[in-house]
Amino acid sequence: MINLILLHGDERFSRRLGNEAPELLEHDGLDYSLRAGPRTPRPTAGNSSDPIAVYAPDEATDEEFQEMYAAARPHVAEFNLAF
Repeated sequence: MINLILLHGDERFSRRLGNEAPELLEHDGLDYSLRAGPRTPRPTAGNSSDPIAVYAPDEATDEEFQEMYAAARPHVAEFNLAF
């Protein structure tokens, strides 16, 4: 499984699990495009994590994506894992 992290803006985000990480997906009537991943975090202390893929609204610029990522980072534990 792949952890799909959808950034909505500011600190808002949601998660879903998927068997794949499509380039584009729909959530609540909006299109989200794949911006990062999927990447698998390095195992730590015997724990392994599923791959992570990050999405943002399709109309968001790269700069807006970076701002959303930075705002959500303290709240998304997966963003602080080593890859």
